[in-house]
Amino acid sequence: MPADVAIYTTPWCPYCQRAKALLSRKNVPFAEIDVDTRPDLRRWLSEASGQRTVPQVFINNRPVGGFTDLSSLDQRGELDALLREAPAPDLPPLPR
Repeated sequence: MPADVAIYTTPWCPYCQRAKALLSRKNVPFAEIDVDTRPDLRRWLSEASGQRTVPQVFINNRPVGGFTDLSSLDQRGELDALLREAPAPDLPPLPR
């Protein structure tokens, strides 16, 4: 079973588009959560990731960062292993 991947985005963010394209090229299913009009999710995202920007990518509920971080993981050959990790059976859902 592949990892559970969620990406928090806004519709106008070019880095969001790049992060989604990278995951799509890898045939990774992901949940996209639009935070553009959701200040509650923006607050949660800032607390959970330590970042105030989008995109923010979570793999198995762990924040991995934005597009630059995701791309760096891929370039170092570390992303595929993360994406192959099965989520814990009791993984709580992320806010949507």
